[in-house]
Amino acid sequence: MGGTMPVREFERSLHPRVMMYSQDGLGLGHMRRTTSIAAGLLRLRPDACALTLADSRLGQFFESRGHHDYIKLPSILKAGPGDWRAVGLPLAFADVHAMRRDLIRSAVLNFQPHVLLVDHIPHGAMGELLPALEALRDSGADTKVVLGLRDILDAPEVVRGRWQAEGAYEAIERYYDIVLVYGKREVFDLAEQYHFPQKIVERMHYCGYVCTPETPRYAARVRAQHLPGGNTETKLIVAMAGGGADAYPMMRALLDALPVIQKRQPVMLILIAGPFMPDDQRRDLESRARGLPARVRRSVSDTLSYMAAADVLVSMAGYNTTMEALRTGTPTILVPRAGPSAEQRTRARLFSANGWVEMIDPDELDIDTIVEKVLVCLRRGAGSMAQERPDLRGLEAAAERLSTLLPLADSNDEVLDVPLKRQAPLRSSLQAAA
Repeated sequence: MGGTMPVREFERSLHPRVMMYSQDGLGLGHMRRTTSIAAGLLRLRPDACALTLADSRLGQFFESRGHHDYIKLPSILKAGPGDWRAVGLPLAFADVHAMRRDLIRSAVLNFQPHVLLVDHIPHGAMGELLPALEALRDSGADTKVVLGLRDILDAPEVVRGRWQAEGAYEAIERYYDIVLVYGKREVFDLAEQYHFPQKIVERMHYCGYVCTPETPRYAARVRAQHLPGGNTETKLIVAMAGGGADAYPMMRALLDALPVIQKRQPVMLILIAGPFMPDDQRRDLESRARGLPARVRRSVSDTLSYMAAADVLVSMAGYNTTMEALRTGTPTILVPRAGPSAEQRTRARLFSANGWVEMIDPDELDIDTIVEKVLVCLRRGAGSMAQERPDLRGLEAAAERLSTLLPLADSNDEVLDVPLKRQAPLRSSLQAAA
């Protein structure tokens, strides 16, 4: 990589700086969580600024607050353990990977973050973060490096094998000050399952589950639109799957089961395909929905309102969608993706065992199973899940922890045009901003 790039001196008057790394070329989950944490931190520390390195194909998909900007990396996706491919550029993965590696290193050294929050992959996709982490360490910069891990990564044997081979455990020990786990140890003991060394365990903090601070804006309007005339007999079923790249089998199975459900209970089905569902698959769903009490939408402006409006929610088991569903209290059926990762299957199984959701295995997407689960959820009724949910205060806990790593603002600093509110509780800040 040549000589170490010198860290240039920032003017003393600049804001405390946070940099975030989010690899999410196929879906929206990592980007959603990263943006929520950035917003929570900036509400708590309005004097700070955040810069996110991300490769989502939708770029800045989620609305962010002031003092937050993005650098778009060329998109890549994970086809399987250790198997990565370029998404948009017709180039060899090695060439795209080298470009990303150099962009990350340059951005980190020029931005000089006080806190670097890395989402999900401690060494970056195929080790692309390591040059930046090493250069940052060699530069002598006073940067706190934090790893954020969702509750479940993949099957334990897969993670242990890949992380050992790729040097991920070594990277955590060498470069990271803190590991934040966005989950509960009682539900899934990440340290035990993935055989984290004791040195790493001592740096770990379980935050609880991270859920977006946003609230539904027009749930009543959604029900009025799809159940006109104040119809109380017909129930609303909403199906969604985040980005939707692999949602077609679940949504097609729902349409196949719809006539049987309709015989037992009048319903309206809304399918939110997602921005990444291939056009031919979405058109096929639209064709199958004709003549049925069903509508297919590519995307909606406020998915939370559709979740809250539904009598039953059917969803894939991605982290963010699952947490948002639990917060609404809407009876939920999780249909995890079949692969390549075991993450969603594991989450759906554990959450179902705790009574928080119903689950349908992707290998059991037959009409009888779907009808049975939908009718079970309808019998439970809206709000029945509200008392049966895990700790969803992970956003507050993560933002609080990160805020303590930022330097205090200089009281003589004229550039800071927003008063420092470091001690204000995040929950109050979120409610005030809602």
